[in-house]
Amino acid sequence: MAQTLILRAAQGSDDLVVAGTTRRTADWASNAMPRAGCVRHPGPPAATRVEAVETDIVPIVGTLRPGHDVTAEVERVFAEAGCRGGVAFLQGGYCQPFQYVGPALSRDSEHAVWYSDVVAPAHGASILAATALVGRRDGATFLHCHGTWETGRGTPNMGHMLTSDSIVREPIALTAFGSQTAWFESLPDAETNFTLFTPRSIEAGRGSLLLRIRPHEDLCFAIETECRRHGISNALIYGIGSLIGSKFEDNEGLGCAVTEIAVERGILTNGIVTLDLAAVDVEGTVRRGRIRRGDNPVCVTFELVVIGLSGGGRA
Repeated sequence: MAQTLILRAAQGSDDLVVAGTTRRTADWASNAMPRAGCVRHPGPPAATRVEAVETDIVPIVGTLRPGHDVTAEVERVFAEAGCRGGVAFLQGGYCQPFQYVGPALSRDSEHAVWYSDVVAPAHGASILAATALVGRRDGATFLHCHGTWETGRGTPNMGHMLTSDSIVREPIALTAFGSQTAWFESLPDAETNFTLFTPRSIEAGRGSLLLRIRPHEDLCFAIETECRRHGISNALIYGIGSLIGSKFEDNEGLGCAVTEIAVERGILTNGIVTLDLAAVDVEGTVRRGRIRRGDNPVCVTFELVVIGLSGGGRA
């Protein structure tokens, strides 16, 4: 999101937000929260609804060092492993400064949804858990990162971390799965009018997938269909994105039409997906649960890495 940030203290809060709002951090959208339903994007639907690249995957372990921004440190760890892209998990440690945004309603007719104002907690944030898809944008390393963090309020916040504007002050543990030949590339998307990660590869591999799922496709069914197409029957699944509402098996989830998601536990067993998610809506409400298959359409995009399990990953 390209914009000049003019930061100030929000009234009655230690957080900083972009000028133009005095709402609490959690109240980062408009007064009316739309219920889940059909989200109409401005452009024509793309013919291909799921894009996939099959690749080999290697595990990566590292530490993000203090004094550098999160993007630069993830780039370093992946480069040391010889990997172009993949998925990284961040846990522990502390960032100051730290910036993030949440989901929000559209502010114009050019997009179906948008981002909240930037939130910059005055005392930074302790990272509880974050998932970052690793790729490229305009020739440089770029991360798409959703997660949860503690900012001193007592209740964890969730959103989209601005990784290039967040500086590591205490070491952050990184575990990852990377590809030496495949990555996510940020490309203009006519359907949504956003620039979005799309899987790309310079060489075909086997056993694992980089996926991008387009709007209105059911998340579970799309993963199952693509894995079946590539002969993968058992796998671990990692990713982030957005859903039109978040409908869970064991509770009501979130009814808002715009929810940002991080997969906290995902498995494919004999071709059937089970996904446990963390979700946040436009009011900052965070919920966790196992989503119902066939009842969770993608809002803008969902990006995933599917790790086929050796000895049983392929049909």
